[in-house]
This record gives sequence, structure tokens and C-alpha cells, in this order.
Amino acid sequence: MNKNYTGVETTMDNTNNTPNQQRNKHLNVFERGQIQLLNAEGLTPYAIGKKLGRASNTIRNELKRGSVEQIKANKVTTVYFPDVGQENYEKNRKNCGPKFKFLECAEFINYLEEMFYEKKHSIDAICGCAKAKVLFDRNAMVCTKTVYNYIDLGLMNIANIDLPIKVRINTKKKRQRKHKKVLGRSISERPDEINDRSEFGHWEIDSVIGKKTKEEPTLMTITERKTRKEIIRKVPDQSSESIMTALSALATEAGDLFPKVFKSITADNGSEFSQLSNLEETTGTMIYFAHPYTSSERGTNERHNGLIRRFIPKGKSLLNYSIDDILKVQSWCNTLQRKILNYLTPDEAFEDELYGI
Repeated sequence: MNKNYTGVETTMDNTNNTPNQQRNKHLNVFERGQIQLLNAEGLTPYAIGKKLGRASNTIRNELKRGSVEQIKANKVTTVYFPDVGQENYEKNRKNCGPKFKFLECAEFINYLEEMFYEKKHSIDAICGCAKAKVLFDRNAMVCTKTVYNYIDLGLMNIANIDLPIKVRINTKKKRQRKHKKVLGRSISERPDEINDRSEFGHWEIDSVIGKKTKEEPTLMTITERKTRKEIIRKVPDQSSESIMTALSALATEAGDLFPKVFKSITADNGSEFSQLSNLEETTGTMIYFAHPYTSSERGTNERHNGLIRRFIPKGKSLLNYSIDDILKVQSWCNTLQRKILNYLTPDEAFEDELYGI
């Protein structure tokens, strides 16, 4: 602290000339005008920066950006003009931002388009698998987000309409209904090891219909929560008897492994699953039922039903599809690399779990 001639204590620094420095803010037109005036008064970049609350390097760069050479009295002198600085700033900004690697990654793009249309794999599955298996040099490929940007910009042969999930819009309003029948043990009683997918052997079940007519075949779909293994069975109709017959056949195929591989099954409250609780008495498999009209509680199975719909659209009769056709769809689901499985396929993840039994 110092004392002036009146005896009043003052600080060494003038706080009006040392405001907090602005960060991550570009100079504006007004500040450039101030720089011109202060520079004409002979202030150094450091002093100008103090008055404007800017770093001295910011002022030096601006003076360099906006200065032009002029001849005065037969001498070359450098003069700063704010409009020149603004013009050069705007020109430089146009060149900012990431550059397209589209041409440099042409081989990877061609591979991605081929896998997308021929194998019907998702964009992320293709990118993730190529990275995990080092199919391309890292500088010769782009990430999933960049691929979607290229699709939005129309740079690829893939269009947004070709992406099944991206164009899907749910317009249904949520409804809450009361007095729904209770078929068995509620999903709220399901233990943590099932909910957090830490334990293998817990499944979700549903049915997929073609045409909504009597005597129309139905697909029984059952999905393992941890490995995403998918089992699809074509059954004669949507009756509970047909579902139980298919499950009994599945139990026979699995033999002694059935209680270890099928520890629990979670279903919705559809009438086709009204006899599902009987499975507990014969096999020991625990049966849980989701809350009414809450398909999100069986999200894994619902997601796989959406994959099946890529091959079997709604409203198309299942009479048109043979058992071999259904097995091909099942094989496609189980050989699709998944990001959530570190780009293993459900078949690979399922086999790894079986070795531990």
C-alpha cells in the first residue's frame, strides 16, 4: 500500500485497467476499434491487453492480422486497421473445422457399404468390428458418427431411408389400463443378478405375428439377456398350447443343460403365455411377468423382434416363410457383431458362457 499527497492509502495497481481476462471469446468489432486507438497512442500490446482484459498474445496476433504497410514521407510504415483485421479473421474462420477424410477412406467406405447391404449389419457394428479386428489402418477409416454425418450429407450410397431405426417414429400415446389379469410372479420380484445382466441364463420371451388372422402361424422368440442369443421357433398359432409345446421341445433338445441355461424367463401378459408358470413345476425355470403395457421391461427381446421385422414385415403371412427361412433369420441375428459385447457375436458370447457351466 502507498500513501498519496493527501495521506490516503491507495493500491499500486489501477483496478480499472486490470479486468479479468476473457477466455474462449473472439475479438469483436468494437474491441478492434479500441485496439486501433490504443495502438495509435503508442501503448504496447501488453498494456492494451490489460485495458481490454485480453492476453497480450491475442493483441499481438490481432495487430499482425490487421496491419498493412503504407508509405508516408517516403518511408514504409505499418498501420493497423480494424476492418482489415475483421476481414482476415472472417476469411480464416471459413477454413476452420475438421476436414473430410471421405476420399482418403474410399476403401473403407466401399467395404462399409458392401457389408451394410449384403450382410445387413448396422453402421456401428461394421465400424466397430473393422476397428477391433484391425481390418484397416486407423488413418484410413472414420468413426461411426462421421459415417452418419456422411450419410446426412448425401456423400454415400446409403441413405437415411435405408437405416431401419433412424426412420422409425413412435406415434403411439402411452395408455394406462387397470384390472389387467395377473398371470404369475411380477418382474418387480426379479433379483439383481437378472436385472443387471451379471448372470448368464436369463431369457425374455415374446411372439411375433404375421397377418392377424386365425390359423396363422406365429413366431416364438426367446432372447438371452446377457449374450443376446436369439432362438426363433415357428409355431402353428398364437395359443398357449402351441407356445408350451415349443418350449417343451426346446427343453428336450437342451436335455440336462436346460435348468442351467434357462434359469428364468420373463414374458409379457399376453394370453399365449398364460400357461408359462407351469414350466416352473417341470423344469425349475423361474417365470416372471412384466407389468402390463410395458414392453421396455423386455427391451432386449423387443429389440430383436425389430431385427426380425427387417426380413418379415408386419402384415405379411408367415405361411410364406419356411423353417429354413426362419433359421436363416435366426443365424443372422446370432452372427451380428454387437458393440455391447465388445463386437463379439451372440453365438461367440453364448459359447463362452457354456464353457463355464
